[in-house]
Amino acid sequence: MPFKRVLSHLLDQVPGAMGAILADWEGEMVDQVARMDDYELKVIGAYKGILLNLTRDALKRLRSASLEEMVITTDQVHTVVSPITDEYFVVLIVRREEILGRALFAIKRCVEELKTEIE
Repeated sequence: MPFKRVLSHLLDQVPGAMGAILADWEGEMVDQVARMDDYELKVIGAYKGILLNLTRDALKRLRSASLEEMVITTDQVHTVVSPITDEYFVVLIVRREEILGRALFAIKRCVEELKTEIE
């Protein structure tokens, strides 16, 4: 499948990238590429899917614009969550000490590529 190629390219483009996962609206993994524990990446993807859906619902109630991306930063990592369509999203995990701007730029390009593959 072309998804793994696109996700691998994303990891190669972002210094400090630890993993990327393509998931459906329920948080179920479609494909992933990891430089970390596979199970941990799947769990992160599932929980970030829940957060994405809750945030989308809140924005709808506020009659706000659509969500383009979410960034969650902890003491160890940046987690970037970007919707692709209403049904799919991508999550990128990057070490905290790396430049977040590179990850944001690369994930936007990845989203466009995945959108083409999905539609």
